[in-house]
Amino acid sequence: MSEDLKVVYTVVQHDGGWAYKAGDTYSETFASHDLALAAARTAAREQTAPGSDTGISYEDANGVWHNELAHGEDRPETSVED
Repeated sequence: MSEDLKVVYTVVQHDGGWAYKAGDTYSETFASHDLALAAARTAAREQTAPGSDTGISYEDANGVWHNELAHGEDRPETSVED
């Protein structure tokens, strides 16, 4: 697990219901706080599960594309804040 990366999922009111967010990114909207909390816990747990090495491409804030190799064992620490 990567010691220098931590993803925090926070349950918030959003778009007429409840959602969880990580950074500035929101999940889908859930009808209740409890459903959003359960989904956040699931997302946090899945984020730490190891996977296969895979290539990723992403565009940064300046519009520059990057290609990297994501190592399947390099997973972040996660937590859920309610």
